[in-house]
Amino acid sequence: MDSLTNIILDPQYHDILAIVKGLRNGIVYGAKVRFPHAVVMTFLFKTGPLKDKLRFIFNATKQHAKNLGMFVTIYKTLLLVQKHMNGGKEQDIHSFFAGIVGGYYVFGTNNNINQQIVLYLFSRVLIGLAKAPVERKIIDAPQHTWPVFAALIWGVVMYQFRHERTVLQPSLQASMQYLYNDSNNWNSLRNFIWHNK
Repeated sequence: MDSLTNIILDPQYHDILAIVKGLRNGIVYGAKVRFPHAVVMTFLFKTGPLKDKLRFIFNATKQHAKNLGMFVTIYKTLLLVQKHMNGGKEQDIHSFFAGIVGGYYVFGTNNNINQQIVLYLFSRVLIGLAKAPVERKIIDAPQHTWPVFAALIWGVVMYQFRHERTVLQPSLQASMQYLYNDSNNWNSLRNFIWHNK
């Protein structure tokens, strides 16, 4: 065990072991994030046998964990390769290039898990792009922008739901159907208070 510890702590292996640990962290984080989400969404909104529900939870968790692990591995590997090709120095553009390659190969397949991850990142990237000029002292922080932003987002999504519903993701359509349309219908006290239908 001491020899393994010595290898793990040896600086000459650090960059390669950082890739291995990145793979591990991607898998663990993906599972930690997806598993509870899949459990809640499956038991709240899916119908069918328990075996099918458990299979869905397992497959969704596995895909999320695998994709994050693969992305971290590709990203960190490409950072290391570019650094070595550049005389041991990392440049700012290296992370962008590694992100593009990893994003294309890992998240380029259009499926529900990848859509959720990429759309999550998209919203965070837009917020980051909006904050960047303030952080760089290019402009002063605008005041009272959050209420306007929230109002516009809710106005657009409600318009889309009412008039262009098919452009919204199926899970968002289902949530909005439950909230705004299903609440218009009941024929007894039972499905007015306790059950939706």
